[in-house]
Amino acid sequence: MKIIVIPVTPFEQNCSLIICEETSTAALVDPGGDPQRILSVVKEQGVKVDKIILTHGHLDHVGGTEAVAQALNIPVIGPEKEDLFWLEQLEAQSQRFGFPTTASFTPTKWLEENEIVTVGNIKLKVLHIPGHTPGHVALLDQASSQVIVGDILFNGGIGRFDFPRGNQLQLIRGIKEKLLTLPAETIVYPGHGPTTTIGREKTGNPFLR
Repeated sequence: MKIIVIPVTPFEQNCSLIICEETSTAALVDPGGDPQRILSVVKEQGVKVDKIILTHGHLDHVGGTEAVAQALNIPVIGPEKEDLFWLEQLEAQSQRFGFPTTASFTPTKWLEENEIVTVGNIKLKVLHIPGHTPGHVALLDQASSQVIVGDILFNGGIGRFDFPRGNQLQLIRGIKEKLLTLPAETIVYPGHGPTTTIGREKTGNPFLR
């Protein structure tokens, strides 16, 4: 699995382009904004994107979703259904953070724990890890030891839990039970900032000691 990280919006949110190099099929994870920039990268790579996958419903992760989905005529998959209330509040989120107005939408399909999402020959396992938001999911490719975690885990940090329906204990428990149990060499792609590994966060992340 090849992953190209595309930082978007003033929040420097990491939109990820997942590419199956065997089939040239791809998926976009968390197109948070700057849709033309995202579409330009897709064109440069010469791949066929067949879906958008959302890790959670915060504006900086979903703000460009509708524009990209319409441009490519593709479905929107995820997050887990408990994040519906965040997607229903997108217009209010836009006003609060000074973003262009983003209309509320409902994804084509919600995701569930342990579900498998295919991208070409890639099989992504869905890990439901609430705490930052109640419907937050991570996407694990066990074959290549890579995981896209949105705002669950960062290089040296964890996601905020002071938003509505956030939960610190739930977040840390989910990280320890579902992420830190992965092989140490697993590469972690966070929603903001640089990549890291499970081994590095297991031994050096001050929030997880």
